[in-house]
Amino acid sequence: MSASAERESRTGTGTGAGPGTGTGRLYGVGLGPGDPSLITVRAVEVIGEADVVAYHSARHGRSIARRIADRYIRPDHIEERLMYPITVETTDHPGGYRGALDDFYEEASARLAEHLDAGRTVAVLAEGDPLFYGSYQHMHKRLAHRYPTEVIPGVTSISAAAARLGEPLVEAEEVLTVIPGTLPEEELTARLASTDSAVVMKLGRTFPTVRRALERTGRLEDARYVERATMDGERTGALTDIDPDSVPYFSVAVLPSKVAVLPGQAPARTPRVRGEVVVVGTGPAGPLWLTPETRGALAAADDLVGYTTYLDRVPQRPGQRRHGSDNKVESERAEFALDLARRGHRVAVISGGDPGVFAMATAVLEVAAQDAYADVPVRVLPGVTAANAVAARAGAPLGHDYATLSLSDRLKPWEVIAERLAAAAAADLVLALYNPGSRSRTWQVGKAKELLLEHRAPDTPVVVGRDIGGPGESVRVVRLADLVPEEVDMRTLLIVGSSQTRAVGRDGGTHAGESEGEQVVWTPRRYPEA
Repeated sequence: MSASAERESRTGTGTGAGPGTGTGRLYGVGLGPGDPSLITVRAVEVIGEADVVAYHSARHGRSIARRIADRYIRPDHIEERLMYPITVETTDHPGGYRGALDDFYEEASARLAEHLDAGRTVAVLAEGDPLFYGSYQHMHKRLAHRYPTEVIPGVTSISAAAARLGEPLVEAEEVLTVIPGTLPEEELTARLASTDSAVVMKLGRTFPTVRRALERTGRLEDARYVERATMDGERTGALTDIDPDSVPYFSVAVLPSKVAVLPGQAPARTPRVRGEVVVVGTGPAGPLWLTPETRGALAAADDLVGYTTYLDRVPQRPGQRRHGSDNKVESERAEFALDLARRGHRVAVISGGDPGVFAMATAVLEVAAQDAYADVPVRVLPGVTAANAVAARAGAPLGHDYATLSLSDRLKPWEVIAERLAAAAAADLVLALYNPGSRSRTWQVGKAKELLLEHRAPDTPVVVGRDIGGPGESVRVVRLADLVPEEVDMRTLLIVGSSQTRAVGRDGGTHAGESEGEQVVWTPRRYPEA
């Protein structure tokens, strides 16, 4: 295929042809981050072939895109300056800020359509990449379905920022998140907490908010700042050193890769004078159940400590140390984690479900209460506990007052369990029963069933939830009288309804594993008067 034929075939990649043989072609031309030498060969070709060169500008009339491409614009080019009516200021437009911009985009695309209908080739210039936070994309959405269109990719400001910092953005299985700095602070914090690496765009007036979000996630010390990458006036450095009043719109905050650097270089994770222990809950299963806050704590940790089964739920990260142990050494595990933190390590103690519900948070806090660990910070982050996970799968059995009990007699005598179980049953509370049975405990469920039948009707709904979120997930609803103790193990949670709990068959599945006609269980919010 000849070069001209190949070029011809490329121009129709985006859309169908327009009306009539005289229809022109539309190009979205990425110019890269600012240095004219970073414009691609294809972008230069397209600008040279175009009849019309269009570019956006603010109300002052100056265009960064026009300036980048200046050496390639000929005197005989028709230039279309698409001037924004507003940028960050307020407007009295009846549709508000968004309405004013939508009207502008409609008017600008109509101007370009006149050239295209006249058979002219139109190149719309865009800083960076045309479809990455670019003004061109608003023209593309309005015109690309009407005219033959080609988008010429450009080097993004993200790539330029990483290059100018000289630091990798992501490596191996790390995740890069691109975030507009215009998001609310809470949303920024959640996004930053839940990712490995990040680039925050559109700083300027948003810089103080972005800085606070980085500080709240404990990542401020790792953040880098890049302003006008590859352009005149470029500035890079630690974000903590930047004066908020000096930050322009064309600047980004970067959280680079956390992967350990090569041998001989400074370690990626230098021990801190003061470490901390964060106790996190992974929910009942894998990554889908993690909260953004927990994801952030796991990503930021130097060491992960936990029961091996729960530790395996956490993705491997290069440079992160993992310390697995058996499920019956909670105190020893807590002491080990606190000793690491005392030596300056960030430690995440991994717990299943919610760490504060029959899990590791209490074990850590018990040991942390000793004088030796008085200066070690300890935080507990919530997770989705098994009772809530099973309840959601079944419907809403916990919609009224309920009690949560563990049937394990490893840390308390059975007599205490039986007394509490009877009291809660007599009070007509819904019961969420954790740790109902194991290989070494096979009789407790049978005894609990006998106790409950003294206070509950035989047809009381019981939700039997096992391995929620896992490959062996199952949710069944049985009558209390029909509960089979031998079918219950440590991966099972039982929810025993009150006298008001209802189980009703419904057609159509509403979650994974639900088949047609399956029962839905709920407990009414109102309780009848005596």
